[in-house]
Amino acid sequence: MRQEQLKELFKKNNALLTGHFKLSSGLHSDTYFQSALILQHPTKAAKLAEELAEKIRENNIEIDVVVSPAMGGVIIGHEMGRALGTSAIFTERVDGNVALRRGFFVNDGERVLVVEDVITTGLSTREVIDSLKSSGAKVVAIVSLVDRSVGKIDFGIPRYSLLSLEVKNYKEEECPMCKNGSIAIKPGSRK
Repeated sequence: MRQEQLKELFKKNNALLTGHFKLSSGLHSDTYFQSALILQHPTKAAKLAEELAEKIRENNIEIDVVVSPAMGGVIIGHEMGRALGTSAIFTERVDGNVALRRGFFVNDGERVLVVEDVITTGLSTREVIDSLKSSGAKVVAIVSLVDRSVGKIDFGIPRYSLLSLEVKNYKEEECPMCKNGSIAIKPGSRK
């Protein structure tokens, strides 16, 4: 699927919103991606995951397990596990820290693919990677549906996205929308 086709898919599913938003990172933006509105449709989620999985196959990246952060990455992570024929588990926040729970674990040396829905600052992705490394796993690649940084964030490992779109983000105190009296809404899952 080409970039424009994917952008249209997001728009048609009300998953690409414009307005004034407070992102999970705390930054403000006039653009918000709500991937869940596409991923609620299993056939669309499966197709998107298959396209991401093809990027892994094309680059001969061998993985043992898919790990995604809850909440946003769970559905696409599960579909990636299906597309790649591996298990798919997820991390959660526990007292502010990212960790595997629910009996999930990674083995020492296990090759992990981290799957995100949207990457903005890369903070939550780094937290997942750090958590996995502390468990002895080897994170070999990262994939996401959307990369809001247009590849500017370097994780030191290969990463692939279906839609790479530069979207302006602002610190709250520098946000032009706030300065014009607009109030940011927070449609995401994290408090």
